[in-house]
Amino acid sequence: MDMLEVEGAKKENAKVEAGIPLVLELSEHDTLFEKKKKLLENVGFSPNKPVWLKSSFSHRHLKCVLDLLLQEARIICSNEVELYFSELDAATHPLGFSSSRNELEALHFIISVIDKVQTTGQHIMVRILEDLRDSTVKMIHEVGSGVADSTKIVPESICEKEKNLLQWGERNGVRRKIDITYVEGAGRGAIATEGLNINDIVLEIPISIVISEELVRYSDMLPILEKIDGLSPETMLLLWSMKEKHDQNSKHKLYFDTLPQSFDTGLSFGVEAVMALDGTLLLEEIIQAKEHLRTQYDKLFPALCINHPDIFHPEMYTWEHFLWACELWYTNSMKIMFKDGHLRTCLVPIAGFLNHSTCPHILHYSKVDSATNTLKFRLSRPCSAGDQIFLSYGKLSSSHLLTFYGFLPQGDNPYDIIPLDIEVAQDEGYENGDPFSSWSTHMLRGTWLSKTHGIYHYGLPYPLLAYLRQIRGVILTRNALTQENLEVDLETLADLSSTFESMMEALGESTLDDRETVSWDVKLALDFKSLHKKIIASILASCAAGCELIQNELQNLTT
Repeated sequence: MDMLEVEGAKKENAKVEAGIPLVLELSEHDTLFEKKKKLLENVGFSPNKPVWLKSSFSHRHLKCVLDLLLQEARIICSNEVELYFSELDAATHPLGFSSSRNELEALHFIISVIDKVQTTGQHIMVRILEDLRDSTVKMIHEVGSGVADSTKIVPESICEKEKNLLQWGERNGVRRKIDITYVEGAGRGAIATEGLNINDIVLEIPISIVISEELVRYSDMLPILEKIDGLSPETMLLLWSMKEKHDQNSKHKLYFDTLPQSFDTGLSFGVEAVMALDGTLLLEEIIQAKEHLRTQYDKLFPALCINHPDIFHPEMYTWEHFLWACELWYTNSMKIMFKDGHLRTCLVPIAGFLNHSTCPHILHYSKVDSATNTLKFRLSRPCSAGDQIFLSYGKLSSSHLLTFYGFLPQGDNPYDIIPLDIEVAQDEGYENGDPFSSWSTHMLRGTWLSKTHGIYHYGLPYPLLAYLRQIRGVILTRNALTQENLEVDLETLADLSSTFESMMEALGESTLDDRETVSWDVKLALDFKSLHKKIIASILASCAAGCELIQNELQNLTT
C-alpha cells in the first residue's frame, strides 16, 4: 500500500459518519504514553478515536483500513527500543515493520478489537468484520512464514526423566500437545505433536503444580526467614528450592530430577571467558551481577547454617549451590498473575522446556484462567507438527539473554543496542512538536536492520540524528538539500565514526581461532564479542556511506 493510498484512506475514513467503530486504545498508564501520543498525532491519528468501517467498503479499501490500523497498533504495542528505532520522521514515512514480536502483538491487538465488536451484537455488518479479521489472520501467517524452523532433533537422544515428568503432569491435570526432545544447540525443546493453529492451547498447566511462594508458607523455614529484614518472597522461595531438590519425598521430585547439574549462564563464566569480553559493556555487567549475588549470599550464610543447622544444612547451602539456584530461577522462572491480582515469580514444570525466539509462537501466558485455575499457553502464530514451539522470554537484548539464560538467540535480535553516553539536559529539546525530541537517552544498533539509508537518514535512528543536529543549532523541518544541513550532517557522521572507531579498537583482535576447542563459556563470550563487532562495523560502514552521499550532494550544489 503506497503513501498516497494510505493518506486517501485516512481522509475517506474521516468522512464516515456511520458504520462500525474500531478503537485501538492507548492506555494513559503506558509509561511511553506521551511519546506514543505525539507520534500518533504526528502521523495523522487521533489517539483513542475510532477507525470506521462501512459495509460498502471494497476489498482494496478494506486493505487500506487494515494498513491504518496496523500502523496505529505498531506504535501502541512498541516498547522503548522499538519506538526509538521506528523509521518515521515528520510524517514522511509510514511506520513499517519493527520486529516480529511487535508485528504479532499489533496484529493480535487488532483481532482483539474486532472480536470485541463482534460480540457486542450491535451491528449487522458481519461480513465486513469477518473479512477484516481474515485479512489480519493472513498477515499473522505471513509473519511466521518468513521464519524457517532450524530445529534439528538430536538422534537417539534419551529423555526418560522428561517423559516421567510429562506423565506426572498428566496425572495432575496437565494437558499438552508437545513432546520434549533434545535439539542441536539448544539443549531440550518442546516439539509440536500435531499441526497447530492460531489460538490453539498447546499446553495447559494447573496452578496446583506450580512452584510459588505459597509453598514457603508451609515450610519450617518461614518462622526464621520472615524475621530477616528486607528478605523478598523470591529469595525465600529460592532458599526453599535449594533444600527441596534434595527431598526424595517432594511432590516436585520428578521436576527437580529433570534440572541440569549446571545452567551455563554468564553468571558461571570463568576468568578467561570474562576477560574475553574485554571492550564490551557486558564485561562490567557480568562482574556486577556476580558481585551482587555474592553480596546476597554473604548476608545470609554462613549465619543461617550456624544458627539453624537442622534446617539449613551447610552442605546444601554452599556458594556453588546458591549460584545454581539463582541460575535456576533466572532461566526457568515466570511472572504469573494469580486470580487475586498479585504477580508472583514461579517455576512452572514442563513449561520451562519452551525455548525463546525473537519470533515466538507464544506471546502471552502469564495470567491464571479464573474459570479453570490453570495457565494456558496459546499460540499466537501457527506451528507445524514436528516443529519446535517457541515462546518469548521478553523483548530482551542478547547481553541479557547471555547473562541470565546462557545463550544468544538465532538470527537478528532487534533489541541488541549500544547505549551512548550522552547527557541530555532536561531543558534540551524542541518546541516544534517533534515526537522524538524528548528522548533523554540515545542508542544505536546494527544498521542492517534499517530500511532508510538515504540522505539525512544513513541507516541511523532519527532521534539520535535529530539530537546531534539540534546541539549544532540545526533543526530539519524539511529534508531540504542545503549546504548548511549537509555540512552539519557531515560533521555529525564524522564524530560518530570517531567514537565507534575507538570502540572497535578497544575490542581488539581475537587470539582464539579454533572455537571448537575452547570451553563453553569462552566460546559464548567470543560469539557475543563477534556480534558486538558486527554491530559497530555496520555503524562505521553507514557513517562512511553517509559521508560519501553528502560529499556527492555538496559537489552537486557547487557545480
